[in-house]
Amino acid sequence: MFRPLLAFATSCLLSSAAPAQKRAIDWSATARPLPSGAYLVGNPAARAKLVEYASYTCSHCAHFAVESKPVLKDVMIRSGSTNLELRHVIRDALDLSAVVVARCAGPSGFAKVSDAIFAGQDDWLPRGAALDRTGADQPLAVRLRALSDGSGLSAIGRANGVTVQRLAACFADRAAIDRVIAASGAMPPEVRSTPTFFLQGRLAPASDWIRLEPLLRAAAG
Repeated sequence: MFRPLLAFATSCLLSSAAPAQKRAIDWSATARPLPSGAYLVGNPAARAKLVEYASYTCSHCAHFAVESKPVLKDVMIRSGSTNLELRHVIRDALDLSAVVVARCAGPSGFAKVSDAIFAGQDDWLPRGAALDRTGADQPLAVRLRALSDGSGLSAIGRANGVTVQRLAACFADRAAIDRVIAASGAMPPEVRSTPTFFLQGRLAPASDWIRLEPLLRAAAG
């Protein structure tokens, strides 16, 4: 009578001592700046490596970001099979303001803020475009901060964890802004519009998610 109870107790003891399963890494929350000035989102060792040249004021880029997110960000990048290297194409001062806000979130928040900027483009872009026609004679830091505040870009940053103090420091960092501008000017000749994609180091014959998705799935295996 006592042996089954002993066996049961031993079984329970062994079960409780079994190592817990490792939780899967959410690679979509992982981002890091690269020496090139780009931001890499996802697993650095991913099989599929996607490079996107994008502008925050580009409506096609915003459409791609929103349309692709449920699969690209929430499945492929999250699982670690794919990474995305976002390279900024800066078209004007408003675009640069958006870049500063996104990068101001740092590695832990870049992907989230970048997605929020694209998702909210219909709201902040018209307001910012109206403001961008004024203040061209102001110092760059002052003009960029005014555009960010007036358009609603600063509010997007704050809503996603970027403090007022942090934003002020980012807009005052002229050296960092100059590096981003220089990186944007170093585009390869194949980049003639946004978004432009390179997959596995080669120019992808696609400019939207419908055409890019099958190519990306084949590369991810």
